[in-house]
Amino acid sequence: MSDSGTYELIQPFDLEDFRAHNRKKTKALTSKLMSESDAVSRFIKDGDYIGIELYGTVRCPMSITREIIRQRFKRLRMAGQGVLEIDMMAAANCIKALDWTYIGLEVYGVSNSMRRGVESGYIEKVVEWSNAAIAWRFKAAAMGVPFLPTRSMLGTDTFKYSSAKSINCPFTGKKVCLLPALILDTGIIHVNRADKYGNCQIDGISGFAAEMSRASKNLIISAEEIIDTDEIRKAPEKTIIPYYLVDAVVHAPFGSHPGEMVNCYERDEKHLKMYFEAAKSEETVKTYLDKWVYGMKNNEEYLNAIFPK
Repeated sequence: MSDSGTYELIQPFDLEDFRAHNRKKTKALTSKLMSESDAVSRFIKDGDYIGIELYGTVRCPMSITREIIRQRFKRLRMAGQGVLEIDMMAAANCIKALDWTYIGLEVYGVSNSMRRGVESGYIEKVVEWSNAAIAWRFKAAAMGVPFLPTRSMLGTDTFKYSSAKSINCPFTGKKVCLLPALILDTGIIHVNRADKYGNCQIDGISGFAAEMSRASKNLIISAEEIIDTDEIRKAPEKTIIPYYLVDAVVHAPFGSHPGEMVNCYERDEKHLKMYFEAAKSEETVKTYLDKWVYGMKNNEEYLNAIFPK
């Protein structure tokens, strides 16, 4: 006996093509340092399926998010698990299709930008998953298998409005949910520190960085600090993303602002509240984007405006 969710996959996958892509990646220790602008223009094209890794507003790669908006993508497909970055990209009409887990503003309420995008029809397709399900879909891709069997989402409307399938387990006869692999065209992850080659370390909550980094054809890393490889080697157990997975390394101090970074800075509650108030209407959020995104040439200019000397 089998059952299926309502929707077809937004991002069909080809594991053999993914393997072939990874085999072509250079394993040489070459510098991958570049600007946000170069990283985004080189490794994202409109229509791509992208994923942004974070935990609420912790380690959110906001400097890359703002650059994506500045480059005016209009047809991106995404794994949507976030707070600020997805809301802002929806406000800027960057997104056309979304594998959805949770898009909200935490204590500030629901996402008005996402609601407007869906209700207007600009966002054409939304497929539902649990938070765990999306992470396990990345894990399936990282493992090189077409799906992972779980009990997540069974008996829920989340399953009904997903692209998952259920079968009776051939060993136990019990029903299990099959979560299909999710391969990203480009993954985006913000880390505490990296070397110029792309060896990356994360303090605190690691979220699903390990899984996403191994489920991405292309991987953009932004980092609070760029440090010497010898320093990275002093704590190899913290290097959860190795260099050979990475395509671009961007030095982005305060790159999660207005979110937070463990051992670096707390989130900017005043700025977050200002944005969430602005996001309540299309007109006021446009004013915010004009000032804080389109009006800023790069992350350095943004930080100079946030922290005036």
